[in-house]
Amino acid sequence: MRRTRVTAVLTAALGLLTAAGLTLSAGAAAAAPSPTGAAHSQKRVCAVAPAGAAACEAHVVTDARTGRPAATTSYSAGYSPAQLTGVYGPFGSGAPTVAVVDAYANPNAAGDLAAYRTQFGLGTARLAQVNQTGGSISTVAGDTGWGQEEDLDLQMVSAICPACGILYVGASSASFSDLAAAVTTAKNLGAAVISNSYGGAEFRGETSWSNWNIPGVAVTVAAGDNGYGVQFPAASAGAIAVGGTTLTLTSTGARASETVWSGTGSGCSAYVGKPSWQHDTACTRRTVTDVAAVADPSTGVAVYDSYGSTGGANWLVFGGTSVAAPIVGAVFARDGVPSTGYAAANLYANATSLYDVTSGSNGTCTSKRSTATAYLCTARTGYDGPTGNGTPKGLALPF
Repeated sequence: MRRTRVTAVLTAALGLLTAAGLTLSAGAAAAAPSPTGAAHSQKRVCAVAPAGAAACEAHVVTDARTGRPAATTSYSAGYSPAQLTGVYGPFGSGAPTVAVVDAYANPNAAGDLAAYRTQFGLGTARLAQVNQTGGSISTVAGDTGWGQEEDLDLQMVSAICPACGILYVGASSASFSDLAAAVTTAKNLGAAVISNSYGGAEFRGETSWSNWNIPGVAVTVAAGDNGYGVQFPAASAGAIAVGGTTLTLTSTGARASETVWSGTGSGCSAYVGKPSWQHDTACTRRTVTDVAAVADPSTGVAVYDSYGSTGGANWLVFGGTSVAAPIVGAVFARDGVPSTGYAAANLYANATSLYDVTSGSNGTCTSKRSTATAYLCTARTGYDGPTGNGTPKGLALPF
């Protein structure tokens, strides 16, 4: 029943896009340039969240001299779909619906997604957009920063799983109550994967929010971009907390190295109990993260955004764990989501199916008296906080 409902929503939306001339033709994907160099910096696109609310985790690469986004009129930098799938594949052939939940809306999202997919020859998008109760997205206010986050998320799902249906659910605000309602709507509409690229400070009472704990659905949540420390809802026991890496490629596009991105979140939750599938010893509660993917803006991804740009310079490079969360979600979509139980548990039962990231750190987490907690902020062989069990190589999990 749920999948029938979301199929109907997607079919209706696709008809509207076709009527508006936003269908895509499959073409040759452009060769992918290298990510940005040292002449660039980066900044957050969403303001720091107040208590009871979340901020998006997207970072845009900026010109170091002007501080403005390093935007171009044509694709020239940032990892492409071909590069991302070359690193994190091979994948299965699944193509279910992936829901993206963010606050607010982007009136240009459908057109921006069309431009991105045209550039890389990804075919026609099956995109539907609804508000947090499943009604018209037109009732949701626009926001430039969150709009850029929406573009990033939709395009990363497309990069990894171009055949997947995409359902955007726009919350009325960035409050946890509105975002939680949007997640529930995504679940009720039948999404197999729900990607969440936002977070805020942990708080007493967060354990009463169970919206992100959905058995039989892969719910990915960005771990945060402030370095060592835990955010909610990444700390939710049943969610897949996604950390970030610095990814470098060889001249032929192969994975050369992957290390901890210094900005990624990780650590020991202050409130959430330990899931049964976690067995690390220095944290008696929920440990963040479970898995990771590229997030460092200096090895960032290409994104097309006409909502937050000017003068037709719509190609940007983004980073943040906002990149990693939809990538991991789309990998689950292609390789399969377990029909029962929490998808995060499979990352522990099948950790050898991931690339083990063994170097890098995102802060300080030890004391003079003990170094037992070092893995919470420093990569090591096997499980660690910043990258969890590792990064995808086609999850290849036996679902």
